[in-house]
Amino acid sequence: MKSQIATKPDRSQSLDQDIQRLRQQLEALKKHLMKEPSADTLNEFDAVTEDMLAEVFGSSSPLLDTYEYAEVGEAAGLLNLTDEAPEGTNSQSQRETIRQRHRVLESAVADLESRRASLAKEAKKRKATGPRVSDFMAHTVRTISLDATLREAGQSLQKWKIGSLLVQSGDEYIGSISETELTSEVVASGTDATTTTVKTCMREPLVTIETSDPIVEAVRLMKEKGTRHLAVTESGRIVGVVSVSDVIRYYSGVV
Repeated sequence: MKSQIATKPDRSQSLDQDIQRLRQQLEALKKHLMKEPSADTLNEFDAVTEDMLAEVFGSSSPLLDTYEYAEVGEAAGLLNLTDEAPEGTNSQSQRETIRQRHRVLESAVADLESRRASLAKEAKKRKATGPRVSDFMAHTVRTISLDATLREAGQSLQKWKIGSLLVQSGDEYIGSISETELTSEVVASGTDATTTTVKTCMREPLVTIETSDPIVEAVRLMKEKGTRHLAVTESGRIVGVVSVSDVIRYYSGVV
């Protein structure tokens, strides 16, 4: 079975880098206001800035569209900066388009700084409430088909040295099976592991928890649902698994 691995980049550091890059573009524009640049210089600057905005905000971002309007002096109305967009190609109109470029980039920097502030607020809240599930979860998702035999499930658990598998039907996760279910069915009940399929004794529905939930919520949910394993979701998509051993690892660290 395929494994899914999710990675989480340092978004705060990435935002800082993007803000710095855009601020450098702003400084360059200030120089262009003081000294009229050549058409080639301005075109080169615009190409770099457009690529940067597309990289940071996406190629379909309104900020990119607005910047492109600013290049021809038509961004004023979009940003409600002036009553009319300037016309003509004289020196004064070029200065106005540079001012409009500058205002668009200021808006871009303000947007990123707002995002950074939100991340800082989230980090502060995170520190106050303790570590999250994402800090201790396993990012590799091991799965097995609902039509696989219990013997195959046991072999998979032994192979990967884990305590549970998510049961998969097509592209969907519909339940889970753990050492506990296998022990109950095969050892205690005498079920034939070579012919009995996973779907006959899997646990359903799948018990899930969000990556952003505190680790103490995982403890509560495990106790409430009587399980030692939880599937971890992020924006509705399963990205990992957290087990009772992960929880013990956290509390052992605290002690």
